[in-house]
Amino acid sequence: MRKEFSLEEGLTLRKQYLSKAKRVVVKVGSAVLTNPQGLNCELLQALAEDLFSLGESGREVILVSSGAVAAGRMRLGLAAKGLGLKEKQAAAAVGQSSLMQAYETAFARHGKKVAQVLLTHDDFSRRDRYLNMRNTLFTLLEWGILPIINENDTVSVKELRFGDNDTLAAMLASLVDADLFICLTDVNALYTDNPASNPEARPMLTVEKVDAGIEAMAGNVVGVLGTGGMQSKIRAARMVAAKGSASFIGPGKQTGILKSIFAGEAVGTFFLPGGKRLAHRKHWIAYTLRPKGELALDDGACRALTERGTSLLPAGIVDVRGTFAVGDAVRCVDLQGNGLAVGLVNYAAEEIRKIKGKKTTEISTVLGYCDSDEVIHRDNLVLL
Repeated sequence: MRKEFSLEEGLTLRKQYLSKAKRVVVKVGSAVLTNPQGLNCELLQALAEDLFSLGESGREVILVSSGAVAAGRMRLGLAAKGLGLKEKQAAAAVGQSSLMQAYETAFARHGKKVAQVLLTHDDFSRRDRYLNMRNTLFTLLEWGILPIINENDTVSVKELRFGDNDTLAAMLASLVDADLFICLTDVNALYTDNPASNPEARPMLTVEKVDAGIEAMAGNVVGVLGTGGMQSKIRAARMVAAKGSASFIGPGKQTGILKSIFAGEAVGTFFLPGGKRLAHRKHWIAYTLRPKGELALDDGACRALTERGTSLLPAGIVDVRGTFAVGDAVRCVDLQGNGLAVGLVNYAAEEIRKIKGKKTTEISTVLGYCDSDEVIHRDNLVLL
């Protein structure tokens, strides 16, 4: 049963976590940063002042900023809808320079240097790039420079896209071991229902755990300028909680919002960290890698994974779906299609199709070799 917090309980918990937050990832969306005329420079300058003050309080800050496509589209006089991929990529190229120039100008007033980092999903899914990116960001923070992150829209294709900057920000929070993820958007908070259609809908100030009920509350209303609705923000909070960190979703257009958050005021929605913290590598497997296929398991194998924490053996595999190679991530599902786990396979799809349902002692007979007794070793398996 979901725990309901009183206002006092929620604010007390919020203050406890905020007081300990030393590294913070702040994400600001297009709907906050832009208006019909282009970039909202007045709001951006106010945000820069807030971020600078946050850094001066002794915290390390990383900013994930949307707005390049929207800024470029408006600068070029393009319509909000009907743009293809190449038009969006071109608009991003125009808008990204405007966006960074605006940030540089805003932070220069405070004597703060900024750095632009453009990323694709491939930078996270490849372990060598993942670690190099981590080192680069830590170096920038050591130098007192504010990293400003955005998706590299000018080169991203479908396979390399995050889908929205909420996901990018959550993955980044995991990458740098952030204590807190703050998502600034054009809504005040997560509501129990759609406040536009239900006058009795009320904001949730504190969420203990992101479950199916919380995700259902989010709906999927996409703003005019943004790409990620409330559901993407809730999924991001869930990803961050799995790493043992807290999240906040709240009104990015509210003056001094970051100061209000760290003052412990009753604004937005605060998401508590998860109870069990996933190790870095397992979080990477579960939330960064994109599964290339599925393995359907019988009841015995499902119980072995979920109750005993064992590795996945070929005997429990009923069906193999998709095409994947050794080392790829795949989903493990039960016979009803419910997701149980994600893991890295020791055999390719065609090999597993040959050995599914077999005992480990039969692998050599069927394949002519045996590289591993396990299809997925438990060290490379993450329960969902």
